[in-house]
Amino acid sequence: MRIGLIGTGRLGTFHAGVLARHREVGALVVADTDDGRATEVAARLGATAAPSVNEIFSWGVDAVVIAAATSAHAELIGRAARAGLPVFCEKPIALDLAGTLEALGEVEAAGSILQMGFMRRFDAGYKAARQAVLDGTLGRLHTVRAITSDPAPPAAEFLRVSGGIYRDALMHDFDALRWVTGREVVDVYAVGSDAGPAMFREAGDVDTAAAVLTMDDGTLATATATRLNGAGYDVRMELAGERDQISVGLNDRTPIASTEPNGPPPTDKPWPGFLERFAPAYEAELNAFIAVAEGRLPNPCDGREALTALRIAEACELSRRERRPVRLEEIPGA
Repeated sequence: MRIGLIGTGRLGTFHAGVLARHREVGALVVADTDDGRATEVAARLGATAAPSVNEIFSWGVDAVVIAAATSAHAELIGRAARAGLPVFCEKPIALDLAGTLEALGEVEAAGSILQMGFMRRFDAGYKAARQAVLDGTLGRLHTVRAITSDPAPPAAEFLRVSGGIYRDALMHDFDALRWVTGREVVDVYAVGSDAGPAMFREAGDVDTAAAVLTMDDGTLATATATRLNGAGYDVRMELAGERDQISVGLNDRTPIASTEPNGPPPTDKPWPGFLERFAPAYEAELNAFIAVAEGRLPNPCDGREALTALRIAEACELSRRERRPVRLEEIPGA
């Protein structure tokens, strides 16, 4: 199989390494708006650097992996669909509903494959939590708590184009809530704080956010996120039911300490960031995509899943701005 990879930033470079060593990938072609970066990655991995993105679509690849800037996702998905190529894309499809729906329309009209990069679906802990819910181990689920905490804020330039904390950071939590519980979100109430660095206020964003989400079976969920968690990268989910409760992401690298005299000591090796925490999951989702592209596996996460996560993020942003509960049915695109 010949794979075209678009985008050789940090995550794109990781994906390139996974693809270069995959036994089903006979050739890898990489492209980036930064020609030098693409050339360096290709040389290091024994891949081919394309002069531009155009060659990805004209050199006869069998599938496309998109790890480019978010602003380019929708257009690249459309190009892949029109070329009849299976495509894997990091979330989101676009930062707005119109762009998302247009790209999905192209995929569906072409009858092609779009697999979205919600890597938590491939993480061992989240998979085990989903199985516990399916098995009934927890009994009736009543409370879910999702946490995403970044150790340091992104660059000010990124904030201006990120779409905000709900669309950028919490979309993963919104997807994981749906996937793990098997339920749909019916309404949200969201708040945010911009009391941190001025660049958040200047971008119209918040540095810390929280949302209460009601699921269609009455389960209550909270999702919180911050860009300012100095202890380290912290992503967890807690699920509580009438019989038992479990936690995802709680181990000797979780950057949290106990105040109890006999509690575990604080970790001396916290997760520094998302790539270190989820590296096995990122690799697993690409392995799945290759199997999907070859027709050996059904698509585990299609574009409609990304649309739903975006609609939840849109509802949260509307709720924060208007300081009111928002029902998902208010957000178009279902």
